[in-house]
Amino acid sequence: MKRTEHLAMIAHDMGLIFGFLGIASLVPFLVLIVFHEWNLILPMATAPLTFLVLGFLISHVPYKDLEPSFSATLSAVALSWLAIAFIGALPFVFGLHMTYLNSVFEAMSGWTGTAFTMIPSLDLAPKTLLFWRSFMQWIGGIGIIVFGVSLRRKTRASLFRMYRAEGREDELVSATVSTSRRIWMIYLVLTFAFTGLIMLIGIPLWDALNLVMTTIATGGFTLHSTGLAYYHNPLLEVLLIPVMIAGAVPFKIFFLLYSGKVRDMFRDPAVRILLLIAFLGSLIISCDLYLFGNIALESAFRQGTFTAISGICTCGLQNSDLSSWPAVPFAILTMMVFIGGAMGSTAGGVKVNRLALAYAGVRWWFRRFFVSSRVIVPLRLGGKTISREISDIAISKNLLVIVIYVLTIFLATIVTLHLYITTFRLDEVVFEIVSALSNSGLTVGFINTASPVPVKWIFILLMWLGRLEIVPVLIIGMGIVKEIKDDMARDEGSGTHEDNTSS
Repeated sequence: MKRTEHLAMIAHDMGLIFGFLGIASLVPFLVLIVFHEWNLILPMATAPLTFLVLGFLISHVPYKDLEPSFSATLSAVALSWLAIAFIGALPFVFGLHMTYLNSVFEAMSGWTGTAFTMIPSLDLAPKTLLFWRSFMQWIGGIGIIVFGVSLRRKTRASLFRMYRAEGREDELVSATVSTSRRIWMIYLVLTFAFTGLIMLIGIPLWDALNLVMTTIATGGFTLHSTGLAYYHNPLLEVLLIPVMIAGAVPFKIFFLLYSGKVRDMFRDPAVRILLLIAFLGSLIISCDLYLFGNIALESAFRQGTFTAISGICTCGLQNSDLSSWPAVPFAILTMMVFIGGAMGSTAGGVKVNRLALAYAGVRWWFRRFFVSSRVIVPLRLGGKTISREISDIAISKNLLVIVIYVLTIFLATIVTLHLYITTFRLDEVVFEIVSALSNSGLTVGFINTASPVPVKWIFILLMWLGRLEIVPVLIIGMGIVKEIKDDMARDEGSGTHEDNTSS
């Protein structure tokens, strides 16, 4: 009974957020009007109408205002992200006559900020649907819970739990209405400022706006089938680099910038580690492309720098054919995509914060091996000393998430190779799976419209898992297993009771 009450209250809040998404889904109609694509009125109406109807129905579920369990909240957020992909697919089905599977793939790629696409020719696609893709990445990058909270007059513990369940673990970015609105204000200002910057080099407003929307969300959708190569503009690639980095650093950095604390920005460990990995990765990959890839020095540094930063920021923009890269720089890029950006950002991956904590934890454990058991060895993080009890739990949970990521990649690779006999190398298949799980979208061309149906579903699942950082989905699976075991135990108990009665 208590579990039902928890789910009822969470359903109420998610219904309100679906309602807000329904209103937001009307924004592409402005593009429809500007470009006179009147034939898309009904196809584009399917998404907002479904969001509004579903939101109205579940927001009117009777509920009691209580604090829900965190496991119930995780499950609700995970299922909500799955639902928005199935709803967001409808305009592609009715507007481009794509199969529903390809449309769900496109929508999941959009909402989760991944750059994989199933649209055969972007250059021939209607502008309204192209904007719908960009808009999904822009909204999905900041998070649907942050979006919903920012539109409310007040917040509750249930919404704060949803906020945390969406991967927002930054203590300076809380689930309050005022903070969420400031996040959105910063997001809007960055989007328009970078759009203006891109336009200064001759890129039209339409292209600049869509590029910045998907780049600040570390998504990577483009308007053309040839991607960035369509523009033949090295300066554009240079200007997109700070946009990617802005999307991959924690949002609290922009709060510090807003408060005038510029020095504190670069004192944040996550930012410093992110910039260090970006610099070293760019340098090593560029040198390797020049030394082992027979690429001219200028081209090697152009491709290596841009792709490395795109990799660590888990943005799907790329300016080179990765399938022609030598093995060494390709392996380094794979590791950078796996690591990803910082917590509290729009980026995916296991996050540099976890990498830093894992490194600090391993050092701390080894230091304890070489001292007496009576000596207390403190763990210091961010200038603070952490107690041993908290340190053990934090490091264990952190390493567990990293191990789960690695196991997911391993299992997905094995299953994919069993389902799909391909000419792609093993390292290319692994890279594509890492790219999907990290919500990057950098690709060698393994996943495409011709891929088998089961493989497409695997990649949809990987993108979903990556956006939620896997744990909420595991909670759902464990809950289902527990329910099955409980039902089996009840059945066995009732069967034993009947046998005793008949005896």
